[in-house]
Amino acid sequence: MSNKVYFLSWDRRGELYSFLKATGAFDHVKARNFLAIKIHFGEDGNEGYIKPEHVFPVVKIVKEKTAYPFLTDASTIYVGKRSDAYHHLLIANKHGFSIEKCGCPIVIADGIRGNAERKIEVNLKYFESVYIANEICNADSFIFMSHFKGHEITGFGGALKNIGMGCGSKAGKYAMHHSSKPLVRQELCRGCGICLKNCYQKALYLVNKKIVMDKWKCTGCGQCMVSCALKVFKLNWNEDSVTVQEKMVEYAVGVLKNKNGIYINFLNHISKYCDCFSLAKNTPLMYDVGIIAGVDPVAVDQASYDIVNKAFGKNFFKDIYPEIDPTIQLSYAEKLGLGGRNYILIEY
Repeated sequence: MSNKVYFLSWDRRGELYSFLKATGAFDHVKARNFLAIKIHFGEDGNEGYIKPEHVFPVVKIVKEKTAYPFLTDASTIYVGKRSDAYHHLLIANKHGFSIEKCGCPIVIADGIRGNAERKIEVNLKYFESVYIANEICNADSFIFMSHFKGHEITGFGGALKNIGMGCGSKAGKYAMHHSSKPLVRQELCRGCGICLKNCYQKALYLVNKKIVMDKWKCTGCGQCMVSCALKVFKLNWNEDSVTVQEKMVEYAVGVLKNKNGIYINFLNHISKYCDCFSLAKNTPLMYDVGIIAGVDPVAVDQASYDIVNKAFGKNFFKDIYPEIDPTIQLSYAEKLGLGGRNYILIEY
């Protein structure tokens, strides 16, 4: 079975409202439902993120359905301007994501410190349960607005990454990125003991006012990283790309469990690295292509992948990351029933 995906060329992006209306993708939006518009607000110094003027037409359609839209994202596990809700909101405001410009408020999905989460059962290869940001779970349905570009671990980042990685709590992101124990940098520890209260496995203790980890008890849940403001606990970036892609897809299964979504990929400012990097690593490597929309995240990502490669004249993603097969995420998502890789492309 082929799924319909819709394409709007970048030079006609001013017609985004009428294009999205024509897709019929918003038919499932119900009155008085809380609808989460999951988006990346851009790291400080980054210019590749989807701009507020492209959010407004989406919000307008949702409001016409008398639903309640809100913009959302979850905290990062790396140190930056988006690692807690307070600074995340400041950077979103700096980048223009105001109620006046977007038409709806922002709710950071995993709380002030990134530990407001809910456990969702999935029973898959890597995870029996996944940890999803709380307000993602509270939403009735979704719109995923994703900037399609390269990614240093998954090859490309699109709808599936925005769903799975983007909606995980800090502990969830930690679980997707690696399976080993965190590194403990004792020289940064001040002996406050906050991490002890948040270690579910009782794997931490203090010796001479410095934290020590029992790695036999540690399960790698990442709660110590979430709770420590001094960054004593450091992530090991040691998962291979195949594993990260598949774990990310299993998280997407948890996010979308019993819920509907609309998927809008922006094929512009296509860079080698994700939007978590500043401008120095965020230079676009090809021209702006267009916008893809549909109700199947696998088909939308597959179409985006194919269209970018066609526009580039060869496989763009293999060119920038020859060691990564980014289609692993597409195959695994199809296998788990998130959608299909076959599609019918309809140009607006």
